[in-house]
Amino acid sequence: MFSEDLSGCCMDTVWKPPRPRISHLQAINEKQILVVRWLTNHSASPRENNVYEIQIGRSENLTVIYNRNVSVFPVDSDEYTWTWTSVLPLECSDHSVRIRLFYNNSVSSPWSNWVTNYGAQAQNETKIFPSEQVLREGADALVCCVPPAGVHITSMAFNNENYPLISIGGRVKAIAVKKLTIPEIIFKALLFSCTDMTAQTSHVWNFISFPPQKPRNFSCLTADLTTVTCSWDPGRKRDPTDFNKQTHTLHIENFDHVPVNCIQSSCSFSALPHLEEYNVTVVVKDQLGEEKESYSFNIYDRVFPVVERDRVIPGVMNATVSWTVHGYVTQLGILCQVTTDSNSTTMLNCQSVSGLCKLKLENLYPNTHYSVRVRCSVNGKLWGDWTQTMHFTTDPLVTLDIWRRIKQLSYSHKRKVTLLWTLHIPGSATMVNIRGYTVHWSQGGRNGTLLKDRGQTHAEVSIGQGRCDFTVMAVVSVGSSVPAHITVSQIEDGKNLKMGKRFNGSPAVGFNLSWDDYDTATCGYIVEWCILENVLCNLHWMKVPEGNMLIIPAQNFKAGYRYTFNIYGCTEDGHRLLETQMGYLQEFKPLQSPSLVEPVHSTSSSVTLVWRYNEADPAHLGFITGYLVTAQESSESRTTTLLTVSVADPHRKSVSIEGLNENQEYIFYLSALTKEGPGPPASITIRTRINYSAYLVKILVPILLLLAFSAFLCSQRKMLKEVFAYPAGMNIKTVEFDSFFYETSEKLQSQTVEECVICDIEILNAPSASASPSSCSPAWVPLISHCHPQLPAEIPERSDLQKITNINNKSYFHTLEEDFSEPQVTFDEITNLKVSGCLQKSCSIIDGYISNALEV
Repeated sequence: MFSEDLSGCCMDTVWKPPRPRISHLQAINEKQILVVRWLTNHSASPRENNVYEIQIGRSENLTVIYNRNVSVFPVDSDEYTWTWTSVLPLECSDHSVRIRLFYNNSVSSPWSNWVTNYGAQAQNETKIFPSEQVLREGADALVCCVPPAGVHITSMAFNNENYPLISIGGRVKAIAVKKLTIPEIIFKALLFSCTDMTAQTSHVWNFISFPPQKPRNFSCLTADLTTVTCSWDPGRKRDPTDFNKQTHTLHIENFDHVPVNCIQSSCSFSALPHLEEYNVTVVVKDQLGEEKESYSFNIYDRVFPVVERDRVIPGVMNATVSWTVHGYVTQLGILCQVTTDSNSTTMLNCQSVSGLCKLKLENLYPNTHYSVRVRCSVNGKLWGDWTQTMHFTTDPLVTLDIWRRIKQLSYSHKRKVTLLWTLHIPGSATMVNIRGYTVHWSQGGRNGTLLKDRGQTHAEVSIGQGRCDFTVMAVVSVGSSVPAHITVSQIEDGKNLKMGKRFNGSPAVGFNLSWDDYDTATCGYIVEWCILENVLCNLHWMKVPEGNMLIIPAQNFKAGYRYTFNIYGCTEDGHRLLETQMGYLQEFKPLQSPSLVEPVHSTSSSVTLVWRYNEADPAHLGFITGYLVTAQESSESRTTTLLTVSVADPHRKSVSIEGLNENQEYIFYLSALTKEGPGPPASITIRTRINYSAYLVKILVPILLLLAFSAFLCSQRKMLKEVFAYPAGMNIKTVEFDSFFYETSEKLQSQTVEECVICDIEILNAPSASASPSSCSPAWVPLISHCHPQLPAEIPERSDLQKITNINNKSYFHTLEEDFSEPQVTFDEITNLKVSGCLQKSCSIIDGYISNALEV
């Protein structure tokens, strides 16, 4: 193309690219897209990147709303295609497109002609766009109203809320709504309305949804190597009323295979012959977009065995589980898991050609409900689904725990054996009907059989002295019964039997028994004990297969009761009694008091108590550990506990209490002891004897001391006269000691031991006053206050009375202060004193002492 001057003068020619021509303009209204195609002349323009300027004008005024340069790469065809997405629905207004080419980014071609896509035209009523379209959640929307000719729009609303109007051109109005959201109603739609100048209102609904999401966790499996099933997580769940319908297709990329239509989250197709590796893609499409996901796998690595037709055949303590695997994957060698409701899992390798697998479950409980499930895998990595739970019940099993009691008959050489048994039916799934029991025994080649009703649990059989074997079995209608055996050995001699071990239990734990381990016990031990119920013995026993210890719970025992436990050793020839132990679950104080034996032997300082008591009586509330003796001193004013004596030996029935006071009354209390303390006491009151020999010693010792002192003075008589010489002119008589000692001793001998308490001997120089001879005579008379025997001598003057010599000794006898246990002797109680020589002497009582006045 060349340019030319209009004046007719020639100018320099300038080359320009040819005018492009738009060959096709297509509107996709539901997506608001314009598709533009135009032709290019390769001969007129070089084959290199071309830059086109594209303009889009709106309405009849061709208002440019879009202007952009677009680089177009060379193609083999002569047509280019370009798409543009409008924010305004294409029906709202006319949209025109024109283009021009820039050569070398500088020389432009002429513009092409405008090509127009015409908007909608309203005839009789206002139209609203978009209408019944699916809008994207979270996007902005422009909604327009196109009125008929001559009509103007006055207002527009979204969900009954008016929005500002936007003029599009001519009569067309629009509103802008930001960030659309899905309403919380059943019908997921949005309401738009327009009102014109005639007050006519038009309404339209638009749906709202969200675009498809990329499939997650996409994988494929096969159960039989014939059909492949692929599954994925579709992501966000869609509402059932969502109008944005999706399509799902599966494409096998490495094989020419038509796409497979799928449901929302899975898809199945037939495995292709001789194809192990698969590359598949799932495509999800809807009105708002498209998403896809790919997955590659080896079909033998994705085998997912399916278990079908499973079955359980129960037994007593086992069950046989069988199942079939779908297809022929068992030929590959599968690994299966069988689990029960006890969370135990058993593994099984199954390589059956027929696909049938079996497993026997062991160590089940009889008469118990169970459930079982099965699943399988080819390589141990990819496991199939668990089967539905299968429930079954094991068959009942009846066992008997048997024991015996043996009594030697006194009138013959036979023994009476009482067989006792308890019924054990493990599990509680079903009721077991016991029809009866059979008892069979054999001894010395002779056999016998007894039948017992189902309500009886014991049998009595008379046997000889030798060994005898017994068998007891329950007869049941359904299930199995295990015979119970016991052997009664020949009569025992009872040697080496340990007796009387004592122990205590605990109310919280029970009895914890232990015993010596015996080599002769080759098959364990049996412990038996008796619980009294209404005076009858209810025999209990427990087997100890291993060890030499047993803990018996406390629920069947009572506190304060003595229980005896017999421990038997199990041998091939029967059971032999090895030990006997006794114990209390809890001890209490005794209830019985000892019985004191009378008369009680006593002395002046001791008492010996003897009593009777059955310390081994099993009725006691605890083991008798000894006795407690308490001595109390009794008096009118108070009772004082002096001492307590414990007797640690319960078999000792006497005790001597020493260190008591003579002639004193005591109360003795005697109680039996347990570990919890003393029981009720037995009491007795005893007075100790009087010790006469002690009184005699107390009298003789002072007399002997006085005689020794007197003898000493006599030996020193001459020296005493020189020392104690009287001055001249004094008429002082010398004391005649010989007659004084004689008379003093005579008076002292006149008293009995019981009458003497204390003496005061005074030697007077003056004679006593005269008295009536009849008031005091030389005989045994009561001694009274101021008794003066008649003397022939005259009464001396007052001055002579002052010349008196006194000899006092108050230590001959005990006083009340020296021994408070002695009774106080008053003056009026002293009687029967023997007085000699009353005619020459005077007798008197001075301050409670015996006084004998002699004339010097």
